[in-house]
Amino acid sequence: MWAAYAVSAYGSGLGFGALPLLAVLVLHAGPAEVSALSAVGPAMGALIALPLAPWVEFRRKRPVMITMDLARFAAMATIPLTYAFGRLGFVQLLAVSAVVAAAKIAFNAAAGAHLKALVRPEDLLVANSRFESTNWSSIAIGPPLGGTAIGLFGPVTTVVADALSYLLSALGIGAIHGREEAPPPPGRNPVRAGAVLDGWRHILGDPDLRALYLNNLLVSGLIMATEPLLAVLMLRQLHFPPWQYGLAFAAPCLGGLIGSRLAQRVVTRYGRRRVFRTVGTLRAVWLIGLVLVRPGVIGLITVMAVELAIIVNMSLYTPVLATHRLERTPKHLLARTLSAWSIGQQAAIAVCTALGGLLADTTGPRPALAVAGLLILATPLLLPRGDQEPSPRAPEPSPSRS
Repeated sequence: MWAAYAVSAYGSGLGFGALPLLAVLVLHAGPAEVSALSAVGPAMGALIALPLAPWVEFRRKRPVMITMDLARFAAMATIPLTYAFGRLGFVQLLAVSAVVAAAKIAFNAAAGAHLKALVRPEDLLVANSRFESTNWSSIAIGPPLGGTAIGLFGPVTTVVADALSYLLSALGIGAIHGREEAPPPPGRNPVRAGAVLDGWRHILGDPDLRALYLNNLLVSGLIMATEPLLAVLMLRQLHFPPWQYGLAFAAPCLGGLIGSRLAQRVVTRYGRRRVFRTVGTLRAVWLIGLVLVRPGVIGLITVMAVELAIIVNMSLYTPVLATHRLERTPKHLLARTLSAWSIGQQAAIAVCTALGGLLADTTGPRPALAVAGLLILATPLLLPRGDQEPSPRAPEPSPSRS
């Protein structure tokens, strides 16, 4: 499962930003269309994924993961085909973006549920830390290699690599040994409205998960909203060359290897509650530093330092959060809870990105970055309070409830 994840992650790293790049280079799209592709496509994917959550819940998870990988492969593969015949269009890119986003949410929900069945409880944090480490290393290595490949072989090269990575991931999932336990029977109508909302009911009904969820929505949305703002500031106003812009984001991702490898030791020494409160605060205080970016080497170092500080803390915090979420969620609600979490996060990113773009159109990118940096400083207030360590185990349903 880890190998399959790594192949897919590195393929996505190579293809990072490939669809907006195609929109600009091939379709000559303007800023409004590129923004729509970055925000509307994933938001549509979140809507598509909403009714998929109960469907994922009541099926064996490996076939679901393979199906979602094949769906992403098929969607991405349409791009080089239509490009070769001169028929590539913006609506197609938008549809591919939506399908890939929906399949990713469903895949991650199935993968999280399967991980809990595949790994011993005491090893969950180690496993999540390895996934987190792989994710950040793929972001550090993939985009620079992808940019080089596009320059040498053309604009659809990384799309082909990304598509093939999903196919290889599906083969890797299929190679997992052992028979998967069948899920409980779904009842008469597993896709009823109530079943779709069960994930949110569980999150909002658990005080710890509710606080962590609301904090995560705002932190993720505000951090991701700064990416297009910083691109405009660095590339258009401060005239950084594209390779420096890419370096400013790729090099700090190596900090993800540091944070993810420290997660187990830090939790053992200080406990989860202190990690949530302290590291959750530290990942939010640095964003305001992007307002200080200036032209030249000092500006480049400023961006890299801010990104490095954020990524080290995020990569330590995220596997601890993922493990805590799995442990506090009963087996019969795992897929719906993970889907609800991902859908909410994707919607928050889309909303914050759109609002940030509107603000930047009015005030410019630097004031918009300042607003995002100031707002995120309030997010630690949403983190769980108290010094008592949270109970990690969720009650499993009785046979009558199943």
